[in-house]
Amino acid sequence: MSQLEKLSFEAAYAELESIVTRLDAGDLPLEDSVTLFERGKRLSEYCQRLLDQAELRITQIGADA
Repeated sequence: MSQLEKLSFEAAYAELESIVTRLDAGDLPLEDSVTLFERGKRLSEYCQRLLDQAELRITQIGADA
């Protein structure tokens, strides 16, 4: 299990929000911005995967009912 997969959705989303805020400020050196962008992209993909899994579970529950 990767470090990312140990995060809850809420923790990953909070970190993603923090990264967006820092990038929006525009006061970081280029290399730091790129590193943060890469982390943000991974967090975004992870959050989307968790949301997709939750949606599938809800759909399956609805189909079973």
